[in-house]
Amino acid sequence: MYIIPAVDVLDQKIVRLVEGDYNQVTRYEVSLEEQIDMYQSNGTEIVHIIDLNGAKGDFSNQKYLADIIKKTDMKVQYGGGVRSIDKVKELIDVGIYRVIVGTQAITNPSFLEELSREICNKTKCSDQVVVAIDVLDEVIKYSGWMESSPIKLMDYVDRCLQLGFFRFLCTDINKDGKLGGAGVELYKKLLNHSPFIKLIASGGISSMADIEELNQLNIESCVVGKAIYEKRISIEEIKKWNLQRLSSL
Repeated sequence: MYIIPAVDVLDQKIVRLVEGDYNQVTRYEVSLEEQIDMYQSNGTEIVHIIDLNGAKGDFSNQKYLADIIKKTDMKVQYGGGVRSIDKVKELIDVGIYRVIVGTQAITNPSFLEELSREICNKTKCSDQVVVAIDVLDEVIKYSGWMESSPIKLMDYVDRCLQLGFFRFLCTDINKDGKLGGAGVELYKKLLNHSPFIKLIASGGISSMADIEELNQLNIESCVVGKAIYEKRISIEEIKKWNLQRLSSL
């Protein structure tokens, strides 16, 4: 399991939310450029960047983020405000490593079908597209976690698999931003239902002990954000972990 450090951006500032609540914001006095450089200089290959403005339909961050992403050699896993097929293709074309789709995939029944035709005919869907599943008590949330979907969680996973999407970013909203431990039970349910999905775990990771617990599951990678900024997990620990995992492949 690989550790992917996360950077959430709101109004061009690095922040973390609690349970996705835009009224519960912690801001950090470090720039996006500085944070990316710090990760890169410590051996991390992939960074997870979320545009929190874009997630709720405000696209004022996008040019700022695009300008910074173009300058880095890091592999970027990017999400927030990706609402069209053209935007997915545009991001892939400019070099984004993985594009995360969420709200549009939930609210527009034809979106994933069209994306499957456009992307999967050229390469594997899971190599370039990540389907976000943001879950609160097994209810799928979208639009910055402000809306609830009537689609059942496992039904949605099955539909994505049928269309060729195999990589899922699953955030347990109950855990997110609280540093209280990862949503292990939720991930177990997903993997019991579909053992071969490529699962990226997100939310609540507070220590290397949480990382070790997740590593016991068949999880491809995990996203760590607040624990880094609150100095619960050091960048050096992430580097050591990732290097050990890569050397064992």
